[in-house]
Amino acid sequence: MAYLKQQRPEKVTVPSLRASKERGERLVCLTAYDYPTARIIDEAGTDIILVGDSLGNVVLGYENTIPVTLDEMVSATRAVRRGVARALLVADMPYGSYHTGADDAVRAALRLIKEGGAEAVKLEGGRHRLETIRRLIAEEIPVMGHIGLTPQSVNKLGGFRLQGKTAEAARVLIEDARALEAAGVFALVLELVPREVARIITETVSIPTIGIGAGADCDIQVLVIHDLIGLSFTENRKPRFVRQYANVRQIITEAVERFAADVRTGAYPTEDESYGLSPEAALELESLLSEEKIEER
Repeated sequence: MAYLKQQRPEKVTVPSLRASKERGERLVCLTAYDYPTARIIDEAGTDIILVGDSLGNVVLGYENTIPVTLDEMVSATRAVRRGVARALLVADMPYGSYHTGADDAVRAALRLIKEGGAEAVKLEGGRHRLETIRRLIAEEIPVMGHIGLTPQSVNKLGGFRLQGKTAEAARVLIEDARALEAAGVFALVLELVPREVARIITETVSIPTIGIGAGADCDIQVLVIHDLIGLSFTENRKPRFVRQYANVRQIITEAVERFAADVRTGAYPTEDESYGLSPEAALELESLLSEEKIEER
């Protein structure tokens, strides 16, 4: 009997993102830093998975993203790669990996792609990154741009603050977006910028914009997965744009507390949760132990 096979969703690629923008499709981007999380969010239909240097904050316990090393990013990207089948896999270039010249940037990006399995890289900054971006693209390395709040510039910016608040600052962001598009980036992250500015940029450029704290007009929305599921430790400083969809931290806490209570009361493990000898082996063991006792006497 003939039947129709369920079609797998098409693989998301760099060229397919622009086609999605042209069709007016809204896409989903989430971060991941390990195999199980990557597999779950890929199978749930996420379009882009970003191995963000937010790894430093939410996984490694750093105060910010600056201490994250290239080796740490390569290791995390390699783990995520094993869990991704459909989504486009993008890896952040960490602080210091592209600041000392285009040659160093190419070497770092090649590690993320060859060793980590990334399909593209992301780096922060506007027009002052154009030379580096052009060199990466010349080496056939797809690049995602990132303007607005750039966390690697936290020391220069003096904290995590809204960017482009004045007309002049907004104009600079718009010009940066146009310059990055002209340099060849295939998509552009807009972080913590006024929604009006994000809308203008989204309507101005032909590449997809990826918003995080940038309003609803961006083509793609991204959140850190730990913020989405309640696993971050930023309760007292949760950004306005973070919407928590689950409280996995509470679920884990309750599970650990129940397990600890069962262990302490002897309720875990039960006989059904352990392994026993077969009746024959038990009799043979009893006989052997009896013979040893006799010999000892």
